[in-house]
Amino acid sequence: MDNMMTEVYEVVLFDSVSHALKAEKIMISGNIPFKLIPVPRHISSDCGFCIRFPSRFHQQVADALKGTVEFVAIRPL
Repeated sequence: MDNMMTEVYEVVLFDSVSHALKAEKIMISGNIPFKLIPVPRHISSDCGFCIRFPSRFHQQVADALKGTVEFVAIRPL
């Protein structure tokens, strides 16, 4: 496999900062790599923050957050 491949990311969008911060704790406890970032301008959301994560962790993220914290959507970045 080529080590020079560019990582593809997705973001989780939230309605509130408190939901984003709760999701951050869930991601840490699940040992899922992520970064809390401002929502990119081309993506609309009511909250100013989103969680960016490598796309290869999509299922882990969806499973970890489902039923534990409210989120708007998981979208490609």
